[in-house]
Amino acid sequence: MSAYQGRFAGRTAVVTGGASGLGKASAARIVAEGGKVVLWDLNPEALKAAAEDVGATHVVALDVSDADAVAAAAEESNKALGRIDILVASAGITGATTPVHEFPIDSWKRVVDINLNGVFYCSRAIVPYMLANSYGRIVNVASVAGKEGNPNASAYSASKAGVIGFTKSLGKELAGKGVIANSLTPATFESPILAQLPQSQVDYMRSKIPMGRLGEVEESAAMVCFMASEECSFTTASTFDTSGGRTTY
Repeated sequence: MSAYQGRFAGRTAVVTGGASGLGKASAARIVAEGGKVVLWDLNPEALKAAAEDVGATHVVALDVSDADAVAAAAEESNKALGRIDILVASAGITGATTPVHEFPIDSWKRVVDINLNGVFYCSRAIVPYMLANSYGRIVNVASVAGKEGNPNASAYSASKAGVIGFTKSLGKELAGKGVIANSLTPATFESPILAQLPQSQVDYMRSKIPMGRLGEVEESAAMVCFMASEECSFTTASTFDTSGGRTTY
């Protein structure tokens, strides 16, 4: 997909889950369109490689479920970038693939800690920097599972539903303050997170997509970049869908 020359000129972004998948693809496009990015991710080795691929200004290795680490990373990133205009919260895990009555409690807690609490911690830490400049774009990556629920993925579905609800609340709080917050609900797309799932689960999710295929990461990255741009100026507290027709609401 072609880049929009200079769309992010002078803009800065923090991208979580930035070492792979949608986070990395979105960061690469922001840089290609003139922006500067800081990548956050759990894996230091993957983070270093991604930074070279993307052309990142700075990287921070951290666990987004650690509120203190997130606050410190936000301060560090603000110093590295000079300001923070954009937050793309893309870090996430699937957790176990199993029925509720057999679901491991530790897996449930870990999924909610990263997918939902982590999104909250990131906004909590970064919103003040945006409010100081009366400008910001927040893109919280949810999932169609948060709208419809996927069987045997209760923690993931619940956490992503939480992200959608959280973003509605956040966007309404910030409306009128120059800071816009929306969530993205992709259907399954080709990414490293699929390695966490059995093939039967991937096949089930593909079968629910009217277009009959998985998405491509570049398709969701294109939507992320619109949501993160100045063009997205009158939609907030809402949800953008990249699901090949699976969810239409």
